[in-house]
Order: sequence, then structure tokens, then C-alpha cells
Amino acid sequence: MADLTVTSSTFEAGQPIPQKCAHDYAGGQNVSPALSWTGAPEGTKSYAVTCYDPDAPTDIGFVHWVLFDLPATITSLPEGFGGHPESGVEGYTDWGQSSWGGMAPPPGHGAHHYHFTVYALDVDRTGLDTSATYAFFRFNTGPHVLAKGELVGTFEVPAH
Repeated sequence: MADLTVTSSTFEAGQPIPQKCAHDYAGGQNVSPALSWTGAPEGTKSYAVTCYDPDAPTDIGFVHWVLFDLPATITSLPEGFGGHPESGVEGYTDWGQSSWGGMAPPPGHGAHHYHFTVYALDVDRTGLDTSATYAFFRFNTGPHVLAKGELVGTFEVPAH
């Protein structure tokens, strides 16, 4: 499998994600970060983007974003794309909605790591809709992934 290079003008790899991207529960504006990617192999017909926090105090982490069916001509997303996609479909997140849901780790729980993963797929459309969860998305697209790349940022809410 090929590797995509994923970057952001909102935050740098391994660095804190700005407060504006946090969920309003954590005092943010719930703005999805800008993302860009390069290195898609020949045969890429669409892209998907997910954001997952493995540090959430659950047995399975927490999914903040499931976005798919982005045309292959799109290789970047502006800040605030989540919740207002011009194209593509947003699947169902652990926030209980089909849109971007920003970071909101428990106060004093330490820095959480947010994995933004971009997938290059060999299909134009996944056949999924806004009810698709992260697990369902991964199960159905696994055989279609030509390349993927990841950008990880951190976010922390200090103890009160």
C-alpha cells in the first residue's frame, strides 16, 4: 500500500491543535482543521478522511469525523469544512451526529492524540450514507484503499 503525505496549515504534526477546533463543550468553536495531502497513486477515484482519538476514556476510543466520497480532484480541505462539506458525505460519529465533532477530552485527562487519516480509494462512491459509522466505513472500504496517510495532533483540557 502506498503512503499519502498529510499536512495541515492549522497545526503541525505532533503539536497541539488550536482551541478553535475543539468542541464547544471544551470552549472551542467546533471548526475542523485544514488538511492537505499528496502522493495518491494512479487509480485513485476518491478520498476519505477520518479523525479518531484512541486516548478517550472508553474501551474503543472516540471517532470525531468520518468523511468519504470526496472526488479525486480534491486534495485539500479548508478550515471549517466539517459540517459544511461542498462535496462528499459525512458519516456518523461518536458525537451522535453526521458531521465534524471537535475535541473535548475530560479535563485533567492529559493530552489526547487525534489521528487524522486520509484514504485514497479505487472507487468513485463507497455506497455508504450519513448513517455509516467509522467501523462500518472501515469494513466496507478496506479492500478499496490504495494508499493512506496520517497526521496526528494533540489537544488537552486542563484540570479545573
